[in-house]
Order: sequence, then C-alpha cells, then structure tokens
Amino acid sequence: MTPHKMKNYLIWLLIIAVAALILKSTLLAPPLVAVVKLEKRDLTAEVYGNGTVEARVVVGVSSKITGRISELYADQGDHVRRGQLLARLESDDLLQQQKQTEAGVSKSGANLNVDRANLQKARANLLLAESNARRFQSLLEGGMVSKQEAEQYDNAFQVAREEVARSSAAIEADQMEQEANRAALGFARSKVADTGIYAPNDGVIITRDLEKGATAVPGQPIFTLADPSTIWVRANVDESQLKGVATGGNALILLRSSPGEKYPGRVARIGYQSDRVTEELQVEVAFNQPLKNFRLGEQAEVYITTGAKKSVVSLPSATLVTIGKKRGVWVVENGSLIFKAVMTGIRDRSDVTEITGGLTGNEQVVVATPPLSAKLRDGMKVRVK
Repeated sequence: MTPHKMKNYLIWLLIIAVAALILKSTLLAPPLVAVVKLEKRDLTAEVYGNGTVEARVVVGVSSKITGRISELYADQGDHVRRGQLLARLESDDLLQQQKQTEAGVSKSGANLNVDRANLQKARANLLLAESNARRFQSLLEGGMVSKQEAEQYDNAFQVAREEVARSSAAIEADQMEQEANRAALGFARSKVADTGIYAPNDGVIITRDLEKGATAVPGQPIFTLADPSTIWVRANVDESQLKGVATGGNALILLRSSPGEKYPGRVARIGYQSDRVTEELQVEVAFNQPLKNFRLGEQAEVYITTGAKKSVVSLPSATLVTIGKKRGVWVVENGSLIFKAVMTGIRDRSDVTEITGGLTGNEQVVVATPPLSAKLRDGMKVRVK
C-alpha cells in the first residue's frame, strides 16, 4: 500500500471513530434525567374550586304602585343607607285624591257635630214633653182637663222620644261615615307615600333599570341593590375532592381582576345537591373582609384548606408515576432505574406531595416530564444531570 493510500485509510478510520464516539454519546447514550431527594417541608392540603362572585342578599327595589318616574336620586355604584330616598313618582293625582278624602273627613265631622247638637235639643224637648205629659195626665185624673188635651201632650212626648232615637241613629251613621272617610284618607296618604321609593337596606346599587320618565309598575325593579357584607364566591368543587371541606374552614380567594392578590375567606355554606352532569358541588366561600369594590359574576378561584402539616418529608408531585395499580417513583441506583412503590399523604398547592413510606431518604428520585416518563423502564440505563 502506497503512503498516499495509507494516509487516506487512516483519515477514514479517524472519521469513523469520531462518528462512532459522537453517536455513542448522543443518540445511543442513556437518557439524561434530573433527580431530587426527599426534603422536609411545611405542607398545606387544599381543594380547588372555580366559580363567580355573587351576593347572598340581592334585592330588586320596585314601586308598590304604578306611576311615572319624576326624579331619580341614585345611580349605579352608589352606596346607600336603609331608608334613603332613591326615586320619586309623579303624585299630582294622588295628592288631589288625598285632598278630596280630607274634605270628606271634615264634612263628616261637621255633620257629626250638627247631629250631636240636634240630639241635645231632642233630649231637652223630650224632658219637656215628658213633664207636660205627666202633668196633664194628673190634671186629667183630677177632671181638670179633657182627655183629648191630655192625649195631645202624650203624643208630643212620644214624638220627642222618637226624635231622640232618630238623632242617636244619625250620630251612629255619622261616626261610621267618618271612620270610612278616615280609612280612605289613610289609604290616600299611603298612596302618596308610596310615590317615594326608599332603600330597603344598606347596600350598593348594582344596576339602575329604569330612567326618569319611564312608567314603573309593581314588581318591576327600578334599582337592583346588593348588600356588600354578603358578598361571596359560589364555587364548583369536584365531588372527589370534598373530603375535609367543612363549614367554617379557611380558604383563599383569587379574583380575575386582581391577579396575584389573595383574599382570605372561609367556607360559609356547602350545597347538598351535586350537578349530575359535571359531578360538582356548589360551595359558597365568604370573604373575611367585605370587598370595597366588587363585580357580581366575576370569575374567581378558591383554595379551601383541608389539612396542614409541619416539617414532613416530601417530593415534587412530578416525581410520582403510576404503574399498574401501584403509585411510586423511579430511583437511580448504579446508573439504572428501579421502580419503588411509595405511600403518599397530603398534596400542597405548590405541587409537592408528602411521602409517608417506601423510601429511606437517600434515594435519587427521577423528575421527568410526561413524555420522558412514559419511556422509562425498570433496569434502564440513565445518566444523572
């Protein structure tokens, strides 16, 4: 072999050797994996739920009577107090009716006074007629007057007595009429009072549903009022996560409008009927401190605390895999993978899980992404980062 051919041969051998080395260290090399060890951490078990901001007390402020709105004194977003005037309806016709009934009360009172005076007069006439009738009856018995004359005075006595009865009946009729007029006056005054629309309780005006000039009818809201002290999150929690969720339990609330801000809360109420389709249950979580600014229907997330432990051994949740029916982790020993079953406890929201058994504490536990984890096998050679 000539020196030139020998040189080319050596060059090709070198190229093949380098290529084989590169291939062995890349495509044919054992996969590279990251590992962690057991660490002690403070863990808090939480249940997740998502829902919306709602108010337990939401009332529609409406009119008791039909009328045209003449004035509005509140608008959306206003904080109002119980009894505060919010709107007024036109009241001209009702005021005229009130004046008419007031005149009726005055008239019936005047009639009553006249009939009382007539009764006093009738009673006086009765006394006089009774005295004359007795006196002429005595004179008749003594033969001093005729029977006809005595009967005239007796008839006058009977007429006077009937007049007293008639006057008494007239007074009773006047009193009943006056009571009816007073009732009508009270009704008329209540109608006039109903033209004022007042806040039934403290709260915030969520919506103003009618404007000045619109006709309000009973039951149709003019305003929608919410009580800020009853604001909570109505969250949906998966049935499988309900263990440990109890009324009064602590929770954290995250609002879409305030990313990164956490509001402390508590479980106020737990539903008793799950959604048969989503298999979720409604849990109402109240804010510990009423929100100054809130929006009903805003998207929110809740994390309900169901347990807490101090200084417990744990691993990132990404280390846990399921093979068959066993829950465990991949451990690197002498460059090879070994599957070890473990027992777990609570899981923290930071994706850390308590390990209650199955490991000694010195193992190198593999942390792998789902694609890589699916390729790992017992006994496989791996390299540790």
